[in-house]
Amino acid sequence: MELTTSFLAAFLIGLSGGAHCFGMCGGIVGALTLGLPATPGRPLLGRLPFLLAYNLGRLLSYVVAGMLAGGFGAWATHLMSVHQAQLTLQILAGLFMILLGLYLAGWWSGLARVEQAGGRLWRRIEPLGRRLLPVRTPAQALGIGLVWGWLPCGLVYSALVWAMGAGGALNGGLLMLCFGLGTLPALLAMGAFAATLAGFIRQPWVRQVAGALVIGFGIYEITLAARMILQGA
Repeated sequence: MELTTSFLAAFLIGLSGGAHCFGMCGGIVGALTLGLPATPGRPLLGRLPFLLAYNLGRLLSYVVAGMLAGGFGAWATHLMSVHQAQLTLQILAGLFMILLGLYLAGWWSGLARVEQAGGRLWRRIEPLGRRLLPVRTPAQALGIGLVWGWLPCGLVYSALVWAMGAGGALNGGLLMLCFGLGTLPALLAMGAFAATLAGFIRQPWVRQVAGALVIGFGIYEITLAARMILQGA
């Protein structure tokens, strides 16, 4: 897949994962939003700088993680031929996307175990965020967002596996940025209209449609890699 198409697909996967974002981060967004300083008259406008700062911090953490994953993937290509490594990582990313789609749709919960494994790192990072509570300034919100970006999440981990095959640290960071931008509408909407959005996002058909879309992306990735293997055979 061409790099530009990969960036677009990463954005669409982040967008499709909105249902999972609500289940995974809805409680966090709700708690952070309710804890913000009261703004008489225009509560939404008063929340906006904080919501943007939370999500900017989260996206920055995704970019850093993506650069680490992309750098590791580029290093790994030196252990085998570049072509072989790229195809291997592409197939692995496709498999993870299929598993992620099953997870999002509620048809299989195996990725929850991956999230539990990531909980070890989270237990070390999470206390840093607690030091910034209660949030009273956008700068504090940015710090919370930087910590929040490392929350164990099967959706993020699947995107990171994909970033490993992006071709380097810069491309890995850009891919994760596109993915993070895809999650932005759902998480911003949660902060502004959490109660209204909850009923819609939690409907089973919404999760199933999102899961099916991600499974489709995974099958597409694997199909492209298989075609390249057959052409080279």
